[in-house]
Amino acid sequence: MIASPKTPDTPNSINGQGDFVVPVPSTMSAVVARKPGGPEVLDIVERAVPQPGPGDVLIRVAAAGVNRPDIMQRTGVATPPPGAGDILGLEIAGEIVAAGEGVSRSWIGREVMALVSAGGYAQYCLARVDHCIAVPHSLDLIKAGALPEGLFTVWHNLFERGALKAGDAVLIHGGGSGIGTLAIALAKAKGAVVLATVGSREKATVASKLGADEVINYRDEDFAEAVLRRTGNRGVDIVIDIVGGDYVARNLSCMAPGGRHVSLSFFNGATVSVDLPMIMKKGLWLTSSTLRPKSDAEKTLIAHGVCRELMPLVSGGSVGPTIHAVIPFSDVREAHEMMDAGANIGKIVLDVAGVGA
Repeated sequence: MIASPKTPDTPNSINGQGDFVVPVPSTMSAVVARKPGGPEVLDIVERAVPQPGPGDVLIRVAAAGVNRPDIMQRTGVATPPPGAGDILGLEIAGEIVAAGEGVSRSWIGREVMALVSAGGYAQYCLARVDHCIAVPHSLDLIKAGALPEGLFTVWHNLFERGALKAGDAVLIHGGGSGIGTLAIALAKAKGAVVLATVGSREKATVASKLGADEVINYRDEDFAEAVLRRTGNRGVDIVIDIVGGDYVARNLSCMAPGGRHVSLSFFNGATVSVDLPMIMKKGLWLTSSTLRPKSDAEKTLIAHGVCRELMPLVSGGSVGPTIHAVIPFSDVREAHEMMDAGANIGKIVLDVAGVGA
């Protein structure tokens, strides 16, 4: 365990760029990795509260989701975009307490969830106002903090790049992960036939409850053979892959003509070998994407799609996050240990403000 976050005691009323309507301290607690390594390299440090610039809002963070890119940053596998800073965290929920130039002051006081480039593991975090989504009444702030990364990722990859429509058959790898559980629920809500792979009975149970029509335990059977058997040898229209390596060729072998293969990650390796004649014969599409390096304008367009197409499902209560654990901010190392172990089913969320206590 590391020390509890410090509660700053130097309030400001104005920061020069955004108008504060509630007292905001000059310093805050935040989480950084002092060097590449395991969860033990995570420290809670004191940092200046950031000031919102044009198009920015300052959010008093209530909850922050823990994501695989956070692990990659901690271990040194990935680095933040230029200018993003070294504070971890890519998704948050909380209250807007200040607005920068060009942002309507009507945003101040609103509870929002937001995708951010960095800085989410902190008591205060900047976000682009165009990347904020109002928290619906159906969600508390802990659940809201578990959603932005997943909503943006699933909308862009499954619905935009994967072009999912009602009646499509989709194979979702990592069906017990935060992204996987949300993808299953959203795909099913949009009328797809959902097949998911998992690595345990517990994860299989959750995937089935979320609406997966077929759940394949990859430890017990070959998923490609299972997909062909369970689709009458037709195959699936879309694959959402997080594994890479030899999974890609196996994915392609169980895809239907005109299918779309979307790569999100490559845990088994980034270098792959594929059968081009088979791809050409089937007319398959291979695509991939990652959110963090995208421009603000690209993320804004994704946010519009999320609000238009997915948030009605969330607001109505038919789709929500699957939360594995809510971890106090001071126990951030425990959260990363849990993620490293890979046993989580759904999201791990940091309770930054004690709202889940």
